[in-house]
Amino acid sequence: MKKEYSLEELLHKAASYCSISEHCISEVEEKLTAWCVSCDDKPIIIKRLIAEDFINEKRYCAYFVKDKFRFNKWGKIKITYALKQKGLSNELINSALTTIDDGEYEELLASILKTKLTGLKYEFEYEKQGKLFRFAQSRGFENNVIERVIRTI
Repeated sequence: MKKEYSLEELLHKAASYCSISEHCISEVEEKLTAWCVSCDDKPIIIKRLIAEDFINEKRYCAYFVKDKFRFNKWGKIKITYALKQKGLSNELINSALTTIDDGEYEELLASILKTKLTGLKYEFEYEKQGKLFRFAQSRGFENNVIERVIRTI
């Protein structure tokens, strides 16, 4: 049997969840749904978390972009789709993506393509380039950046 929480207890629980790591509104809503919070209480809790700066979608976007770029080695396209799935606005997404340095972006792509190249089996040069191109696209990099980096490898 699940314990019934008061609104104040749910608020503290949600604040604790948000203070551990950055979360956006949609993630907090999912968590509240998992905790069986009533539909009437969800907006109250979320508004209070936003007012007390536990939820800040601009800050969330910036950290998400930084983490996915540095640790997961994702390109801008893949990061954009992931953020759109979380219901974030294009304005927030674009401003967060501008924090990625273009030189660092191309260096990252070059490094993952060189790593991929070591284990790649191919018979012809165009086959190698096609495989590298598809791999870079699956990581979310733009076509013009991929072409430029493949020429330099």
